Parts: sequence; C-alpha cells; structure tokens
Amino acid sequence: MTGTTTLDLGPQTRIVARLAEAVTDDQLSAPTPCPDMAVRNLLGHLLGLSVAFRDAGRKDLGPTTDTEPGSALPDIGPGWREELPKVLDEVAEVWRAPDAWAGMTRAGGVDLPGAVAGAVAVDELVIHAWDLAVATGQPYAPDPAALQMSYDFLRAAAAEGDRGGGIFGPVVPVPEEAPLLARAVGLSGRDPRWGSDG
Repeated sequence: MTGTTTLDLGPQTRIVARLAEAVTDDQLSAPTPCPDMAVRNLLGHLLGLSVAFRDAGRKDLGPTTDTEPGSALPDIGPGWREELPKVLDEVAEVWRAPDAWAGMTRAGGVDLPGAVAGAVAVDELVIHAWDLAVATGQPYAPDPAALQMSYDFLRAAAAEGDRGGGIFGPVVPVPEEAPLLARAVGLSGRDPRWGSDG
C-alpha cells in the first residue's frame, strides 16, 4: 500500500447500512461465517470497527483504537439501528480527507501507516458485509472499487504470509476464474459457498 492510495468509503458504507437495515429481529441469533458469531455479534463488530476506524482516520488515538478485535465477543445494544448507520456515515466522511491516509495511526492496538489502516477498513467493510448478507439471505454486490482494494490487500497479505496475527483463517482455494468477490472471500479464510446447498 502506498501513501497516495485513497478511496471513497461512502459507497461501501451505504451498502453495509442497507444490509443492516434489512436484518430482522428474529435473524439476530442466526449463525454467520464468522466462527462463534451470531448476526448480533457481527453487527456489534461492524459497529465497533467503524468507531475504531473513524477514530483512527482522525488520529484520535485512545481506547477505541487500542482494543484488540478478539478481546471480547461484540454485541449490540438497543440503539444499534440508529447508531450503526450514523457511525458508518462518520467513518466514510473521515476517510474522505487525504490526511486520514497519510502518516501513522493505530487500529486494533496496532500502529500502522494511514494508507494501510484505510485498506484494512475497506477490507473489513467488504468482507463483513458479505458475512452479513449470506447470514441473512440477502443479495450482495460490493462497491467495485472497495472490492478491488480489499482483494489487493488480502492477496498481498497472503503472498507475504501475513495473516493479520490470526485475524484471518487459512486461505480457502477458489478457482482463478471465479468472481472477484468469491476470490476475496476465499483469501479472507472463508468458503464462498457458506450457507449454500452447493
């Protein structure tokens, strides 16, 4: 990743917000492709990571950027339907500023270049939106630019043998001719066929 690589997160955050809005209360306990996470936990994770990457983009370092992702099972509170779209809008707005992509910042307790943090944020939004969509039976087409950045990030991590300190599972082989989303999902350690009969 280079310091000049930037992306408008808005199209992808709006997709995530639409998927979350369509989740029904009776789907909150449904399983997801994330081990040990029900839909409610996945939504809680999306809320928490959005806050963390909003603050990382602002270089507002503290408890929200210092907490390791796996330190506790995330969950949602009663106001999540109002909170999540608001925070998604905020994270998109913050990362529209070139300064967010420059210099150093911190996320998940790890110091990293702003451009890398931005790419991680994009990847989280692309892959976890897929998790949410397949867990709740919704169609999903990510923002093409966000999908490309996610795929490039995951491919580089796999090539370097850097699996994010255990954040990603082992790569799931996916045919090279498969759609880009399926290949990105496989690189993230998920089976693109999760939840399907095939």
